[in-house]
Amino acid sequence: MRRSRRHDEVVGMPMGPMIDMVFLLLVFFMVTAKPIKQESDLGLGLPGAVAQEESVDIPDEQRVIIRGDLQVVLNDLELDDPASSELPELFATLERFRKAAELSGSKAMLTIAPAKDVPHQRVVDVLNACGRAQLTNVTFSSFANGGGG
Repeated sequence: MRRSRRHDEVVGMPMGPMIDMVFLLLVFFMVTAKPIKQESDLGLGLPGAVAQEESVDIPDEQRVIIRGDLQVVLNDLELDDPASSELPELFATLERFRKAAELSGSKAMLTIAPAKDVPHQRVVDVLNACGRAQLTNVTFSSFANGGGG
């Protein structure tokens, strides 16, 4: 009796398609990943005590408060009538302020702080006076004392 030889079949996995799939996945993840900036790479400047070699120009700043009764107050000085929309006293004062700041070589800055219940038209009236006085550095702030008069 003769025995038949068994042929051992080698089971193999095709490597070509597997390598193709790995490269496709690699390309997919490279395209979809967003580069994240590490925290250690962020520039951080801590405050410190450094001697000033030259003087620093601090801008002149004035504060205009518009109270709830529509009264315009410039640095604790009540200007104009609450019913006046032209605000001639405010305009004259702001114009003198701008000219004085230009002569001193500093920026003329103005902060407007209207009360909560002030109509928008009153704020526009103050902004118009600032525009006529040619003030360009105008910011807004909240009214600290609430609305009253």
